[in-house]
Amino acid sequence: MSDRLRVVFAGTPEFAVPCLEACRAAAGVEVVAVYTQPDRPAGRGRQLAASAVKQAALAAGLAVEQPESLKSAAAQQRLRELAPDLLVVVAYGLILPRAVLAIPRLGCWNVHASLLPRWRGAAPIQRALLAGDAETGVCLMQMEPGLDTGPVLLTRRTPIADDDTGGGLHDRLAALGAAVLGEGLARTVRGETLAAHPQPEAGVTYAHKLDKGEAALDFGDSAAALARKVRAFDPWPVAEAALAGERLRVWAATALPDRTDAAPGTLLGAGRDGLDLATGDGILRITRIQRAGGRPLPVADFLNAHPELRSRA
Repeated sequence: MSDRLRVVFAGTPEFAVPCLEACRAAAGVEVVAVYTQPDRPAGRGRQLAASAVKQAALAAGLAVEQPESLKSAAAQQRLRELAPDLLVVVAYGLILPRAVLAIPRLGCWNVHASLLPRWRGAAPIQRALLAGDAETGVCLMQMEPGLDTGPVLLTRRTPIADDDTGGGLHDRLAALGAAVLGEGLARTVRGETLAAHPQPEAGVTYAHKLDKGEAALDFGDSAAALARKVRAFDPWPVAEAALAGERLRVWAATALPDRTDAAPGTLLGAGRDGLDLATGDGILRITRIQRAGGRPLPVADFLNAHPELRSRA
């Protein structure tokens, strides 16, 4: 019988793939199976598509399990048969019942993209951007039945830059998550027991799942808040604004230091530097937009094709 650490990995989206690779690369670790959500319809044709984790697992020759739920006796028995020492969960998307948490000898670890207890829940990356947080990070957590409530084993931090987008921060935190998981696995293989630090009661916030209905920009909000929303919602669901009689997707915008007494939503200027709009507090300069059926364009290119907008400012 192998003396390597037997790991079952559970994850679904692209964010989890670097962590799967960290498990595969860790010395003294054997990934005995990969759990991921069942194939779902995707794209315009709504054809069934494999998750990013499934694609990576199959490419690596790993066994893949795709139960609809882990609540059934059959699903739990299958996990027991794999005899995992550790279950590593990264954005899996299915609830782990208490009985499942008890199966691995070392329990279950979760890689979560926030500095717990801040931003427990589904969309911590975007919520941190929307709130204007100065920093974020990843936590390696020992799982328990509550939602992201377990004690924290290891943490990595990163500042949030003024130009960070949801997509860019996602990729950085995915890499940080793989690094913190790799450290945890290496130390465990060496025989260490990672110190478990209970989360404090103070500072708990919840990162509710993103809703496409949140994408609309309300120019009654401050320019700073609107700019954060544009960045947080890139690449999904993408901010939207009603402007010059059209519904435009807004891919890039900045808050200007200038002030104005104009009514929120008033178009103050339209030039190659962008579209300047009054807000509830300050001026928002939109610099990259997309018309319905078109592709994202710098505002300068958009105005070259639609010079009539210049006269509306």
